[in-house]
Amino acid sequence: MALLDFGGVQENVVTRAEFPLEKALEVMKNEVIAVLGYGVQGPGQALNLRDNGFNVIVGQRKNSPSWNKAINDGWVVGKDLFDIDEACHRGTYLQFLLSDGGQIDGWATVSKHLSAGKTLGFSHGFGITFNDQTGIVPPADVDVVLVAPKGSGTSLRRLFLQGKGLNSSYAIYQNASGKAYERVIAYGVGVGSGYLFETDFKREVYSDLTGERGVLMGAIAGIFEAQYAVLREKGHTPSEAFNETVEELTQSLMPLVAENGMDWMYANCSVTAQRGALDWRHKFREATRPVFEELYQSVREGKEAAIAIEAARRPDYRETLAKELAEIRESELWRTGKTVRGLRPENEM
Repeated sequence: MALLDFGGVQENVVTRAEFPLEKALEVMKNEVIAVLGYGVQGPGQALNLRDNGFNVIVGQRKNSPSWNKAINDGWVVGKDLFDIDEACHRGTYLQFLLSDGGQIDGWATVSKHLSAGKTLGFSHGFGITFNDQTGIVPPADVDVVLVAPKGSGTSLRRLFLQGKGLNSSYAIYQNASGKAYERVIAYGVGVGSGYLFETDFKREVYSDLTGERGVLMGAIAGIFEAQYAVLREKGHTPSEAFNETVEELTQSLMPLVAENGMDWMYANCSVTAQRGALDWRHKFREATRPVFEELYQSVREGKEAAIAIEAARRPDYRETLAKELAEIRESELWRTGKTVRGLRPENEM
C-alpha cells in the first residue's frame, strides 16, 4: 500500500505495481469466485476475472434475459453458470452484484450459504449501510468486503479489452479470517482495476448516491435541458443548441479535461471562452451548492435509499421507467442528438 498525495491530502492507494496479477492469482488460487447477478456490473467483472485466469462461476436466475446473456457470453450451464442458490453453495467468495432491490429479495438465499470462512463481496455499500431498511446483516464469521469500480460495467469491460484499467474503491467491513485485505485487493486487481483507493461502506454509498443524482447523471441532464431550452427559446436551431450544449462538451472539451485537467482544457480554448468560463463558474458554483447540500443530507438520512427501495418494489416499476426514459429519448433535445451523432465524421467511413 502506498501513501499518495491527492491535492495535499495523503491517502492509501494500492497499485498493480505493488500487487500484480500474479500475486492476486496466488491469493485466490483456492477460491471459487461466484459472481451473483449478470446485469449491470456482473458481466464486466465476471468476464475480466475469467480472462485473467481466476476460478469464477456465475449465479443468475434461470431463463431470464441476463441468464441468456451469460450463455451468449460463453458461460456454460452446469459448468460455470448456475442458479443463484447453487452458485452460492459452490462459491467461497460470493460477489453480490444483484441490484439494490434484488439484494433485498435475494438475501435469504445468499445468507444461508454464508458459512464460516467465506467472503461476501459487494460493489456498492447500499445493502450494508442501510441495513435497517434492507435487512442485510451478515454473520460475524465471514469476511465482508467491497470493490467498487468507478464506472459502469460496460466501461470496465471495454477498458480491460483495450489493455487499460478502471480505478476502484475498496473497503473492509468485517475481517473474520484475518485475510480480508489480501482477498479484496486480489479481487480488485482481478476485475481490472487500475488502482484501488481506500474507503468504507458508508462513505462509498454516500458519495455514490450523491454523484449519481448530481454531477454524473442527474445534474448534467438537468443542465443540458436548461441551456438547450434557453437557446431554443431565443431562436437558435435544434442543431445549434445541441452542438453548443452537448456535442462540444462530450466530443471536444471533456476529453481534454480527462487528459490533463480543467485548467489544461481552459488553456486550450480561446481567450473569450476562457474569460467567460472563469467568471461564470463562480456563479454556477454558488447557485448549485445549496442543491448539493440538500442532496447529500437526503442521502445521509436514508431518504434516497427509501425512495429507491420503494420504487424497485412497485410491480409497475419497469413500465413506469420505460415511460420516463421514453420521455427523455423522444424529447427534441435527444432526438436532435441522435441525428447529430449520426453525422459525426467517423460514421462516413
